[in-house]
Amino acid sequence: MEGNSREVSPVLPVLRTLDELVALVERSDAELYVRWSKGPDADAAQRSRDALTGIELPGLSANPLRVESWWGDRPLRLWLARRLYDYRHLRDRRGPGVHAWVLEGEERGRGPDNEPLVRCRRAVAWIADEVHEVCTRMVEEQDSAEWGPLDRGGFR
Repeated sequence: MEGNSREVSPVLPVLRTLDELVALVERSDAELYVRWSKGPDADAAQRSRDALTGIELPGLSANPLRVESWWGDRPLRLWLARRLYDYRHLRDRRGPGVHAWVLEGEERGRGPDNEPLVRCRRAVAWIADEVHEVCTRMVEEQDSAEWGPLDRGGFR
């Protein structure tokens, strides 16, 4: 199953705080990504497809947790909060059982929204819902009227 999870764990640890996610990213040498889906088992059982055309994709849509150099010395905590906030709408849009989870992966290409398409090497952890609440507060405290989640819902 090219592009899908290779190593699936029936029981993944759960990151219950944003600080646990920060610690995971800080100590990892691997490329870590966040994915919104029903989890590694569900992803391993099917192929990822472009929703518009139905074309099979070479990997799973995911977002890197690695900090970009332009971020400078700003807090990793805020970077990660932003990464989770950006796609929070997927939890509701994709239906029951969809959650954010962290995977170690290898980029295989770019998707239709220019997102990385990743082959999952290893499922790492679930991200608890309470982490998203903290991320939402942190991002909203930035008080930017020109920035928000990447939700296409308003275009229908």
